[in-house]
Amino acid sequence: MKKTVEFTDTEFMIVHAARLLEDKKTFFVGFGLPQIVAILAQKLYTPNIVQVFEFGAIGPRAVTPFVRGTMGGPQNTYRSIQWANMNTAFSYSAAGYIDYGMLGAAQIDKYGNINSTMIGETFDAPVRRFPGSGGGNQVASYCWETIIVMKHEPRRFVEKVDFITSPGFLQGDRSREESGLPSKTGPWRVVTSKALFGFDEESRILKLLGVQRGLGVDDVIEGMEFKPAIADDIEELSPPSAEEIDLLRNDTDPSNIIIAGETVRIEV
Repeated sequence: MKKTVEFTDTEFMIVHAARLLEDKKTFFVGFGLPQIVAILAQKLYTPNIVQVFEFGAIGPRAVTPFVRGTMGGPQNTYRSIQWANMNTAFSYSAAGYIDYGMLGAAQIDKYGNINSTMIGETFDAPVRRFPGSGGGNQVASYCWETIIVMKHEPRRFVEKVDFITSPGFLQGDRSREESGLPSKTGPWRVVTSKALFGFDEESRILKLLGVQRGLGVDDVIEGMEFKPAIADDIEELSPPSAEEIDLLRNDTDPSNIIIAGETVRIEV
């Protein structure tokens, strides 16, 4: 007998981002949603992951519930194996010690370059301005694998971003390495509220790998300014499990600060 599962599009993104991480790896944790991803992953899948915060906390243990607007507070520093500073945290990524980074984006192009700075034709007079890079450029430039998490809105997938806040594969092929960035680094996965993308190993073009259960490829790529590469076998992305939902809603974010979003209902 089928049953209806209900979750938010934000919960879907958090869950699928958390499932991507590997245990005993380092994870550069950004502000907001990546903090929830780190907590969920550490509690369910990767108990030995080493969280790295740009303010200098290295290897803290996840403490819940999540406290809104905190980065350097006790929730994110409990039992840290090192208390350093911003320069040290970023130097670890530049030295090749950080396996995963995670970033959001207002826009992304077909080569994984992301924009979190502004929308419009000119920097001085944008249509809309966003917070900008913060530590995002450092994460995208030097972490071995960067995971980008963003709402699935076709207007965000553009042929050319209005501003490159954080580099992806630049113009594709080997242009990233030719620019001086480390070889074998760069965007690895893009997790959206409907799909999972990777990148073609040769051209470096965004590649569709999976879609949310109940959706098709056309539901995902319709309205995008460019057509991504399509994997031969498209994975069906399962909804969040009861355990994942319970941990998110009742333990991690009971105030519904981060996990709120558009409600999705599917039959399983």
